[in-house]
Amino acid sequence: MRLEAFWKKGEKALLSYMMVGYPDYKTSLLAFRTLLKEGTDILEIGFPFSDPVADGPTIQIAHEIALRNGIKSRHVFELSHTLRQEFPHQPFLLMTYYNPIFKMGHENFCRRAVEAGIDGFIVPDLPPEEGHLLREICKAHGLSLVFLASPTSTKERLKLICENSDHMVYFVSLTGTTGARESLPMERLRERIRLYRSLCDKPVVVGFGVSRGEQAREIAQFADGVVIGSHFVKLAGEGNIKALGESVKEIKSALK
Repeated sequence: MRLEAFWKKGEKALLSYMMVGYPDYKTSLLAFRTLLKEGTDILEIGFPFSDPVADGPTIQIAHEIALRNGIKSRHVFELSHTLRQEFPHQPFLLMTYYNPIFKMGHENFCRRAVEAGIDGFIVPDLPPEEGHLLREICKAHGLSLVFLASPTSTKERLKLICENSDHMVYFVSLTGTTGARESLPMERLRERIRLYRSLCDKPVVVGFGVSRGEQAREIAQFADGVVIGSHFVKLAGEGNIKALGESVKEIKSALK
């Protein structure tokens, strides 16, 4: 499995998120290619949804415009399939809210994901207590299911998240929604990751608010990787693909 193979290398990971169809399909495909060519280790493919409750303004706008552009599930799977032919080794995670999975049907959604070359899902509005059915079907199809932990997660909840997450855990850096931040509560985050490490031996990546190399470098001292979303989406939305590529290289370099 690609995700498992990556973590066996022992490298710090750059996980990069981009929205399918934002600002349009062609530009988003170019942006995804740029992310992968310039140093992304694990790709997060954004599935447009009408009520993205965990996302801040930048990614909310991306959801809205992608839907206005007529992006459907078939376009998401088509884009993933295209990228998989060009980039056979990097893991792809589909970041989607639960409703599209439920609406399409767990079995059908998982089957189509596998056919499109996707390795697993991050479902921000699906708690581990309610994820058993999807996890079983994912397991049957060889797909990972990654759950989210937060600074407010208790020891008991961190254990539950660890037990149910495949290959890694996504740790939210702060309470609230996604979005680039000038500063992050590093000491508090360091303490929470220390607690996580005492309970779970799976790799942990930190997302929400990370946008610069210096932040990534500091987080890499106590976590296994960083997730960059809003910052990259903003550059793609502006059509600034050159700046996007340069930013990916800068952040990946900071993780080495």
